Amino acid sequence: MSLPINGLHHVTSLASDARVNNDFFTNTLGLRRVKKTVNFDAPDTYHLYYGDAAGTPGSVMTYFPFAHMMPGRAGTGEVGETIFAVPEGSLGFWADRLGTDDHVTRFGETHLRFAGPDGDRFSLVESADARQGWTGAVGSDEAVRGFKGASLKLRDGGATGELLRFMGYEVEATEGTVTRYRVPNGNGADVIDLEVLPGTPLARQGSGSVHHIAFSVPDRAAQDLVRKAIADTGYQITPPIDRDYFWAVYFRTPGGVLFEVATAEPGFDRDEAPEHLGEALKLPRQHEHLRAAIEAHLEPIGA
Repeated sequence: MSLPINGLHHVTSLASDARVNNDFFTNTLGLRRVKKTVNFDAPDTYHLYYGDAAGTPGSVMTYFPFAHMMPGRAGTGEVGETIFAVPEGSLGFWADRLGTDDHVTRFGETHLRFAGPDGDRFSLVESADARQGWTGAVGSDEAVRGFKGASLKLRDGGATGELLRFMGYEVEATEGTVTRYRVPNGNGADVIDLEVLPGTPLARQGSGSVHHIAFSVPDRAAQDLVRKAIADTGYQITPPIDRDYFWAVYFRTPGGVLFEVATAEPGFDRDEAPEHLGEALKLPRQHEHLRAAIEAHLEPIGA
């Protein structure tokens, strides 16, 4: 069976300060804030979405900023690094902008590694793909195009590798302790690297940690197909959950990482005009009656 997964949809992480988080991703990294809403389960906390002009699947980094959250501890059983794609010839610009010269070579590509405000682990890699980045804070010759993919740090990569192959990914290469998987004909955010570190302690989630990683499908029919296939293999997977801008299902992988499968519909323009994405505070329907209290509690984060 060929499953209709075409790469990443979004990556969701934890932060300790909403204003600092917003400033870093919109001003320093130059992404567009495409939605300002709240955590469905903790509506006194923001859920902030950053991406390209439209919040296209494969471009969206999202955050739950819990005030004064303890820092996470890096380890196995987590997303170790989120990898962004940038235009060819732009790494020098980004090294100067981010104040880092931490270059590493993986699978013949040069990665510029850097940390987010909470020690979040990222890298930039040059890509020739045709996606267009948001040019609010940086020019089109440098703008982040979206994800290249992500690396997972695991004690054992066997079962998770088998899962990725079932989801449609193919082994592309192995380099040392890292195996690269790629989904054919993907959306540009189509790479997953599995790094196997048998003796490394388990990660502890906190600020700077990735909460979950989401894979993209076009619509609910495709999501139902994927959900049934994964459930039939024995995984405990949730029913579809309405997240306002996409539908989501979740399941825990053998290595401990939380996977989500999210639809491309209805999109971030379902409640805001495309030219005004991310400007107003949007609340889930079930929390709208709490708007006055929520707005009084949330720290202003600026444009």
